[in-house]
Amino acid sequence: MKKVNITSIALLVYLIIMSVIGWPGNNPENGYTEYFCIIGATLAVILLLRFLQIKRLKMRGKINHPDDSSKTS
Repeated sequence: MKKVNITSIALLVYLIIMSVIGWPGNNPENGYTEYFCIIGATLAVILLLRFLQIKRLKMRGKINHPDDSSKTS
Protein backbone atom coordinates (compact mmCIF):
# COMPACT_ATOMS: atom_id res chain seq x y z
CA MET A 1 0.00 0.00 0.00
CA LYS A 2 1.37 3.39 -0.94
CA LYS A 3 2.17 6.04 1.63
CA VAL A 4 -0.46 8.37 0.08
CA ASN A 5 -3.19 5.78 0.68
CA ILE A 6 -2.07 5.16 4.26
CA THR A 7 -2.09 8.88 5.02
CA SER A 8 -5.52 9.38 3.47
CA ILE A 9 -7.02 6.42 5.31
CA ALA A 10 -5.52 7.55 8.62
CA LEU A 11 -6.93 11.06 8.17
CA LEU A 12 -10.38 9.72 7.25
CA VAL A 13 -10.44 7.43 10.29
CA TYR A 14 -9.40 10.38 12.46
CA LEU A 15 -12.21 12.48 10.95
CA ILE A 16 -14.78 9.76 11.63
CA ILE A 17 -13.67 9.37 15.24
CA MET A 18 -13.68 13.12 15.86
CA SER A 19 -17.08 13.45 14.18
CA VAL A 20 -18.56 10.83 16.49
CA ILE A 21 -17.01 12.47 19.55
CA GLY A 22 -18.17 15.94 18.50
CA TRP A 23 -21.76 14.98 17.61
CA PRO A 24 -23.97 17.87 18.76
CA GLY A 25 -26.56 15.59 20.36
CA ASN A 26 -30.33 15.94 20.42
CA ASN A 27 -30.35 19.68 21.11
CA PRO A 28 -31.21 21.48 17.82
CA GLU A 29 -29.60 24.68 19.13
CA ASN A 30 -26.15 23.08 18.90
CA GLY A 31 -25.89 23.86 15.20
CA TYR A 32 -26.04 20.86 12.92
CA THR A 33 -25.26 23.02 9.89
CA GLU A 34 -21.97 24.17 11.42
CA TYR A 35 -21.15 20.56 12.35
CA PHE A 36 -21.70 19.26 8.81
CA CYS A 37 -19.94 22.26 7.21
CA ILE A 38 -16.85 21.58 9.30
CA ILE A 39 -16.93 17.89 8.30
CA GLY A 40 -17.31 18.87 4.62
CA ALA A 41 -14.45 21.37 4.82
CA THR A 42 -12.24 18.76 6.48
CA LEU A 43 -13.06 16.24 3.74
CA ALA A 44 -12.18 18.85 1.11
CA VAL A 45 -8.82 19.47 2.78
CA ILE A 46 -8.09 15.72 2.96
CA LEU A 47 -8.89 15.31 -0.75
CA LEU A 48 -6.77 18.36 -1.63
CA LEU A 49 -3.86 16.95 0.38
CA ARG A 50 -4.21 13.60 -1.40
CA PHE A 51 -4.26 15.32 -4.81
CA LEU A 52 -1.15 17.37 -3.95
CA GLN A 53 0.72 14.32 -2.63
CA ILE A 54 0.01 12.36 -5.83
CA LYS A 55 1.06 15.32 -7.98
CA ARG A 56 4.29 15.70 -5.98
CA LEU A 57 5.11 12.01 -6.42
CA LYS A 58 4.54 12.24 -10.17
CA MET A 59 6.77 15.31 -10.44
CA ARG A 60 9.46 13.61 -8.36
CA GLY A 61 9.27 10.58 -10.66
CA LYS A 62 9.77 12.78 -13.72
CA ILE A 63 12.80 14.47 -12.15
CA ASN A 64 14.40 11.19 -11.03
CA HIS A 65 13.64 9.32 -14.27
CA PRO A 66 13.72 11.74 -17.21
CA ASP A 67 12.38 10.62 -20.59
CA ASP A 68 14.73 8.90 -23.03
CA SER A 69 13.63 11.35 -25.72
CA SER A 70 15.47 14.19 -23.96
CA LYS A 71 18.78 12.39 -24.47
CA THR A 72 20.59 13.23 -27.70
CA SER A 73 23.20 10.89 -29.14
